[in-house]
Amino acid sequence: MKKTNMKQLNLFEENKKQWKKSVQKLGHRSANFETLSGEKVDICYFPESPNEDYVNDLGFPGQFPYTRGVHPNLYRGRLWTMRQFAGFGTPEDTNNRYHLLLSKGQTGLSVAFDMPTLMGYDPDHPFSEGEVGKCGVNVSALKDMESLFDGINLGDISVSQTINGPAIILLAFYIATAEKQNVPLDQLRGTMQNDILKEFIAQKEWIYPPKPSMRIITDMLSFCTEHMPQFNTISISGYHIREAGSTAAQELAFTLADGFSYVEHGIAAGLNVDDFAPRLSFFFNSHLDFFEEIAKFRAARRIWAKRMKHKYGAKSERSWKLRFHTQTAGCSLTAQQPEINIARTGFQGLAAVLGGTQSLHTNSMDETLALPSEKAAEIALRTQQLIAFETGVANVVDPLGGSWFIEDLTNKIEEKAEDYFHQIDELGGVISAIEKGYFQREIAKAASDYQEKIDKKERIVVGVNTFVNQNEAIDIPILEIGAEAEQKQTKALQTLKENRDSGAVQSSLDKIQKACVGTENLVPLIVAAAKADATLGEIVDAMKKEFGEWQETAVF
Repeated sequence: MKKTNMKQLNLFEENKKQWKKSVQKLGHRSANFETLSGEKVDICYFPESPNEDYVNDLGFPGQFPYTRGVHPNLYRGRLWTMRQFAGFGTPEDTNNRYHLLLSKGQTGLSVAFDMPTLMGYDPDHPFSEGEVGKCGVNVSALKDMESLFDGINLGDISVSQTINGPAIILLAFYIATAEKQNVPLDQLRGTMQNDILKEFIAQKEWIYPPKPSMRIITDMLSFCTEHMPQFNTISISGYHIREAGSTAAQELAFTLADGFSYVEHGIAAGLNVDDFAPRLSFFFNSHLDFFEEIAKFRAARRIWAKRMKHKYGAKSERSWKLRFHTQTAGCSLTAQQPEINIARTGFQGLAAVLGGTQSLHTNSMDETLALPSEKAAEIALRTQQLIAFETGVANVVDPLGGSWFIEDLTNKIEEKAEDYFHQIDELGGVISAIEKGYFQREIAKAASDYQEKIDKKERIVVGVNTFVNQNEAIDIPILEIGAEAEQKQTKALQTLKENRDSGAVQSSLDKIQKACVGTENLVPLIVAAAKADATLGEIVDAMKKEFGEWQETAVF
């Protein structure tokens, strides 16, 4: 281990002094920062004799390279946003659930869309049959977005929307809804997932090919940078990469590689990196290997900060800070003995908090069986509140920092990520690697290896391959979505089309199609089409005429 020299010690003390000033300036939330036994705890802990590795690789919370967190006081200042993912049936159904969750203490909204919406189809399309409202809420026109947020002031709450292929259209619906509520766009807070690269890699909900998809992304980056400075234009998502079967290191490397690709495309489009990078956020999975997940989050911050500063020339500290949302691992939940999922989710949520997440969704125990029931959703939210207010983990910034085990894991995950970056570069970058099937093969192999270990009982899954309850009967309430949602949405869409100005709709669609072959920003044109009552499917089809559709090369 390297010893501390006087230069490093002076640097350590100077940075510590700056950190203390930042903490004093930010202050603390009103809370009792003591153990249950009455022992006061400091906001953060440090080595008595910091070596060179500590100064360069860990530092102080809120200081480069942000290994120990992006905020000097983290949860001492403000708790993470408790953002439960919700959406089912009609917009009215989901609106009722949002009001319920907000009344229970939820502090942010996160919209789950159904499969037709995710794929860009209206509810009356043949491909939508049997899927409307099943795995999320159906939104096909501006009126649906208005109903979704009825009685909810968009200027007062942060809203995240999990949508990718048609994200620009849902953003337009959201903008138009805010304008109808008289909420200035510069007051809107929230996130569009809008991460099309991970769709090609893992989740498979794409519409257009990669290159035109990136043009859409840069149009959104440009518009939101100018008009929506508090809004996160892209939530670069490792969650679905992990759900597809990747390892923690693959999740981290592939996600950050996607993020760097968005940065490069933004710069190539003529944007200043410090104008748009601060509004890029991330979305990670929190799986069951408790310490590995914590190390992954810490390594992510360090890698992002170093690359943004040294490779992409970002000057603003806000561009160096990796901010992220976390969702507990859906793929780890079991249909067997589903109540045990409450404990799984609790451990995963705790890892996310110890890793310094900015917002968190905890899965419900019944999500392997159906969309969450009200009771299960409330238990999942209460799990977060228990972590926040009863465990004491929010009282200290990076409480596991300095652990030999954690620091070694953090370093090893960073090293593995760098190896993957090198492989991706050799393949010509992210889009080229997607076209060659590289990511898909790597994830498929990791998923196969993991399943083989479960099958051989080399990895235990409680209730599945060990501690099995024979003849188990599931006795928890299940939320069932019938055909009523599809019938209501289809009828409402028919009524909309009968009463709108068809000429105005067609004119707006023609302008969008024309802009797809030019350079005009698509966002204002799609907002205008939304206000004219053009539907999601109609706008998607207008863009398909110029951009085409993507067909993935099969990977074996």
